[in-house]
Amino acid sequence: MRKFGLIGYPLTHSFSKKYFADKFIREKIEDAVYELYPIPQIEEFPALVAGIGPGLMGLNVTIPYKRSVIPFLDALSPAARAIGAVNTIHFVNGLTTGHNTDATGFEESLRSWYDAGTGRALVLGDGGSAQAVKYVLQKLGIPFHTVSRQKKEGTLSYEELDHTRVGNCTLIVNTTPLGMYPDVKSCPPIDYSALGKGHFLYDLVYNPEKTAFLAKGEARGCRTMNGLDMLHRQAEAAWHIWNS
Repeated sequence: MRKFGLIGYPLTHSFSKKYFADKFIREKIEDAVYELYPIPQIEEFPALVAGIGPGLMGLNVTIPYKRSVIPFLDALSPAARAIGAVNTIHFVNGLTTGHNTDATGFEESLRSWYDAGTGRALVLGDGGSAQAVKYVLQKLGIPFHTVSRQKKEGTLSYEELDHTRVGNCTLIVNTTPLGMYPDVKSCPPIDYSALGKGHFLYDLVYNPEKTAFLAKGEARGCRTMNGLDMLHRQAEAAWHIWNS
């Protein structure tokens, strides 16, 4: 039996197990299982892998380990190295290679929905998922600002994000967990009055389907998308890597 799964903490509301369970049924894949492996500390990773045993082919990685898992891996794909974050691990002949299919999923999803034109972007958050988003924006030639809770080199603080700057950035991507179930009332602290019909709001959160961030954008006439399409696309990219 081929074994796959997801590591992170906590994993109470992950959609990954159901996604792959449905995929296995739909495609009549009978020699594979996908499990959730919540680990409170990334230092538990080697013991987890040893405990899963023979047949382990691949793992997905989610919050908060997309960066901290890297020292435990044998190699990185060029994209994962450039991004500095891993969300997919491939196990081959006892060696581990880290990949980043978040970038693949986000790029495919963004291309299907957003016409870059001459617009600028805001990336809310600066964690592992944000690095994949910024990698894609750079690849597509979309200029952007990164916004973080704390001011640091190369980023803006939310306090610096005034009405004009929000208004001038037509694409706003939320990479933070703000608004994710069960904290559904929270949202990034931006000036929503600066938004209008020319804005595109993309939220990597997919549970709930419509976050407070997206709802506030829709109320101002913005086009919106949640992270479910990206999730599906990155999962398929991971499956392709594991079976290559």
